[in-house]
Amino acid sequence: MRTYNTDQLIRYSKVFLMAYISFFGLLVMYSNLTDYASNYEYVGHILSMDTTQINENIRYRAIESPMMHHRIYWFIITMESIYTAYCLVGTYHLYRSINDSAAEFHEAKKYSITGLLIAIFIYYVCLQSIGVEWFDMDTSQAWNAKDWARHIVDFILPVLIFITLKNER
Repeated sequence: MRTYNTDQLIRYSKVFLMAYISFFGLLVMYSNLTDYASNYEYVGHILSMDTTQINENIRYRAIESPMMHHRIYWFIITMESIYTAYCLVGTYHLYRSINDSAAEFHEAKKYSITGLLIAIFIYYVCLQSIGVEWFDMDTSQAWNAKDWARHIVDFILPVLIFITLKNER
């Protein structure tokens, strides 16, 4: 049985964490493309604000155009595809550099960091900030992804911090 020192385990853990996030991204992409209708329905309800608490002071924010719902949904799918691609390439670069010098391994993190930042943009900025604060998503009983998005950010943000740390020797 091969034994690893702590430095090697740290490098491998970064590769595995990126692989986990890449796998999640692939599942999300697959779901969005193979079950477009139900996910589109979700986006439509949030943008239309038709299932949120009636607050006439913010109803002007609603986007009721189905064409805009499709465009915004395709923007989300595109961003999810981009972050997944960056994370996959990042995983590959980290794995390829697993035995390189600390400086080379650290430089191999660029794609991973970019992918993770895009993922945080989607799940924090788009869903938690815009969805909750602008479209009042958290008041919808049926179409509320605030907690789902928070759980994703709660995983991705610590991974981003861990990946960026230059603790390899």
